[in-house]
Amino acid sequence: MCYIADGRSGACDRYANEGGALVRLDPLTILENRADDAPVVPFLDREWDGDLLTGEETFLTAVGSGTTYPDYKPAPFIVASKTADADMITVVTEGIFSYCGAKVKIDTDRHLGSECAPVRAEGEVIGHVTTSEYGSQMLSLGGVNHLTGGSKKEGRVTCASLLALCNGGSVAMTIDGGADLEVTAGQAPIVDGKKEERMRVGCGSATVGMFAAQWQGLVDEVVVVDDHITGVMSEHQAGKVIGWAPSGIRIKGRRSTPGRYFQVAEPGTGWGGTDLTDPLTILGDWKPDQARPGLSLLMVSTTGENAAYYELNDDLVPVQQEMPTRLIPSVRRIEENCEPSLASVLFMAGAGGSLRSGVTENPVSLTRSVQSRLTRVTCGGAPVFMWPGGGITFMADVTQMPTNAFGYVPTPALVAPIEFTMSATDYAALGGHMDYVMPLEDALRGVHSRQNDHQLSGQRAEPRKSCAPWPVGRAGKP
Repeated sequence: MCYIADGRSGACDRYANEGGALVRLDPLTILENRADDAPVVPFLDREWDGDLLTGEETFLTAVGSGTTYPDYKPAPFIVASKTADADMITVVTEGIFSYCGAKVKIDTDRHLGSECAPVRAEGEVIGHVTTSEYGSQMLSLGGVNHLTGGSKKEGRVTCASLLALCNGGSVAMTIDGGADLEVTAGQAPIVDGKKEERMRVGCGSATVGMFAAQWQGLVDEVVVVDDHITGVMSEHQAGKVIGWAPSGIRIKGRRSTPGRYFQVAEPGTGWGGTDLTDPLTILGDWKPDQARPGLSLLMVSTTGENAAYYELNDDLVPVQQEMPTRLIPSVRRIEENCEPSLASVLFMAGAGGSLRSGVTENPVSLTRSVQSRLTRVTCGGAPVFMWPGGGITFMADVTQMPTNAFGYVPTPALVAPIEFTMSATDYAALGGHMDYVMPLEDALRGVHSRQNDHQLSGQRAEPRKSCAPWPVGRAGKP
């Protein structure tokens, strides 16, 4: 239903009209189980002995394969190979996903926005803040309601933002009542114009427990300021076990178990993810029967980014002093134990509808085969997490996929690669399109599948990502 003039490309930038032939513009991408620095050998120059190529060395991804949507005919490529001497079938196609989005994990203690707060790009709502995790803030972006359920601009901006994030691009976002963000998968997030350096070593309580023995004998009291659980050494079980003496400190906040305090301040971008610029704000009057002049106090954040040293004067009021040399190594140790701050992007989608018809004549049999783990699903060769329950709902780390693995259609919807791999016996049993199976080596040599109505523009090879397992069978060569 898309008209493309001769010599022009379509609205999705995926197909072009070249002399009356429909051509898929992005090259078909093949993963090779080789080291990143190994030389690339052109496919046609390989020596072939007539046997099926092993799937342990070469994997045909769906990136650049095109689609046969609405899948009244088989998927673009159904290829046969061998893995560990077993006959395997891999079905590849580019799925068109209206039901898709991105789960974004941002490693930071800073308050980005209230839970459920809208996330905007170019002024349009593209998602929301969801429940935070340990040391990270989480965003849920995209989804069918934003892609197709709102205005045309909302759908267009949502689709463009998802496409950029999934292809490794940078996206600027604003959270209502919260922070301005710049997010790129696999890189440090930028919050309110500042690059995040590290995520917290743990909550305040956990930090007290980890470093209690290292602080003993060096300071009389330690408070680790945290938006969620602020830790107080002398009251905490870790301190008590090693014989830490009471200090007489009082903390403003909701006391949980001993030495653990909730809600000491409002969320923010200050100390430990609170709105504090002066940590003394959370202290009440000291108990005169336990506190004493000269008592030393270290206050530190969960990343070590903020730290201050105080001593009580004659009126039992903490007065800031220069950080003693003896305490500097422990503050640096907190920083050392903080992992680098990154933004992680997981593409999430539901594979249903007619996509399954491109794999088998009986679509539900594919769903059951996936659910029973007889069929392995990959996304551009990258491993996926399959959600339990009905349907084929999966998540995949976009940084483990080939470059520019995603596209779009003006629906708007994302186009993502998806591969289904199983034994040849299982493929036949689920009603697969056995008459359309072709040897892997034919696909690598550019043989045109008879079910396709488009031509390929070429091929490219990529090594598997060093952090990703090989998509078929064993991990293969290092």
